[in-house]
Amino acid sequence: MAEKVRFPSSTGEMLAGLIDEPEGEVRGWGVFSHGFTLGKDSPAASRICKQLAAEGIGMLRFDAIGLADSEGDWGDGSFTHKVDDVVRACEFMAERGTRAHLLVGHSFGGAAVLAAAHRTSAVAVATVGAPFDPRNVEKQYDAVVDRVLENGQAEWLVGGRALTLKRHFVEDVRASDTRRDIASLARPLLVLHSPTDETVPIENAGQIFRYAHHPRSFVDIEGSDHLLTAPGQGKRVGRIISAWADAYLR
Repeated sequence: MAEKVRFPSSTGEMLAGLIDEPEGEVRGWGVFSHGFTLGKDSPAASRICKQLAAEGIGMLRFDAIGLADSEGDWGDGSFTHKVDDVVRACEFMAERGTRAHLLVGHSFGGAAVLAAAHRTSAVAVATVGAPFDPRNVEKQYDAVVDRVLENGQAEWLVGGRALTLKRHFVEDVRASDTRRDIASLARPLLVLHSPTDETVPIENAGQIFRYAHHPRSFVDIEGSDHLLTAPGQGKRVGRIISAWADAYLR
């Protein structure tokens, strides 16, 4: 069962979220950060969180600014905003008495949880199909990036929607330093990645793993696509994260 919630973003807009309530014995709580323009109801977010909840780990998943049910304009966001909103989500969980000890991030959201972790109550972090460098997303909007840098913004079609990509987003992503974030993580890290991921190649997982300190673990989720749309793949990832996190949540 999921509870609908709303909480303020780092810039004041209200973010819409769902808390997948844990079933049976409560083993812990966590926050999930979705991919680039995906949302809380994307297959990866929904299926992983539901599986974790089925195994006793309650999860908050929420829409980034300007996506789905959240307020604001997506074009006003940035990678920094996404990181800050992961922190706000953890603060919200603490305020309701369900402090988040697990952070899970998919794709672009994986880079966000790596950057946010040291500012949260998380004791363990898991990434799924995450890029080593957030600039990996630039290839999704490379057709308009020159126009954005020249004019300040440009319309960008993605998934049948027209979004406004702004110069500050591009510059903010380019200024990120994931190597520093990973090297200073100081928390157990689980890296999950598919060798057949064509959106974020598996070499990214190798780079994340290389700069992370122990305890660190890597699981090859062979057969999965980047979005985890194949039957059973989201649940599979959820089960893996659940088993790995057990030692840290207890």
